[in-house]
Amino acid sequence: MSEALLTVEGLRKRFGGFVALSDVELQIAVGERVGLIGPNGSGKTTLVNCLCGTLRHDSGKIVFRGVELSGFSAHRRTRLGLARSFQLPRPFPTMTLAENVLIPCLYAGGEKRTRAAFRSSQRCEELLDMVGLLDKADRRPGELTQIELRKLELARAMASEPTLMIADEVMAGLSHQEVDEILTLLMKVNARGVSIVMIEHIMRAVLAFSQRLIVLVAGRKIADGDPKHVIGQPDVVAAYLGS
Repeated sequence: MSEALLTVEGLRKRFGGFVALSDVELQIAVGERVGLIGPNGSGKTTLVNCLCGTLRHDSGKIVFRGVELSGFSAHRRTRLGLARSFQLPRPFPTMTLAENVLIPCLYAGGEKRTRAAFRSSQRCEELLDMVGLLDKADRRPGELTQIELRKLELARAMASEPTLMIADEVMAGLSHQEVDEILTLLMKVNARGVSIVMIEHIMRAVLAFSQRLIVLVAGRKIADGDPKHVIGQPDVVAAYLGS
């Protein structure tokens, strides 16, 4: 594996008596595409929330770009280059698409974005063009289709110029063709040097996208490796289909 961008060591998280994450360890390399899968309730969302700062982990370490993240707020992690998209898009409904992308350009990027308002506006246009929404820049989110909302969500995630992006079920509820559109877009983002962790239940998409596959079950990592090998492991099959 090339240089580690993100390293997680012994991560634990409890909610009362329920253990959501138990000694999770993983690494994400610079420029890597990783699939993160697991049954519902396996701890995927809890892991992402701990990585991004929405939740505080109980023990263990998260090191991103050589910085230990304990005590870092969500916005400080974003400014370091750790971004996420949400399964349910959360645009500002009264703002145009351009304004929706401009907000994270100005805020999440910190000094990089505030040095020049012109550069931020230019960046908005670049991102909307990248996701195929530039011609709708003056429209509002309520006028978009479901796949267009997902594309807007990805543009907003990219606005902070991340080095690692976590794509949380960005294909849920989309048609076969729309899934392929999002796959193409994520590949384009990755080609720009952004490492991506994809959380997804559509196995066709996961296998097409991932260079490596990580499997969580009941808060524990049970597999990590080549997708074709991982998906055939007996404990992974049992987790999805039952013993």
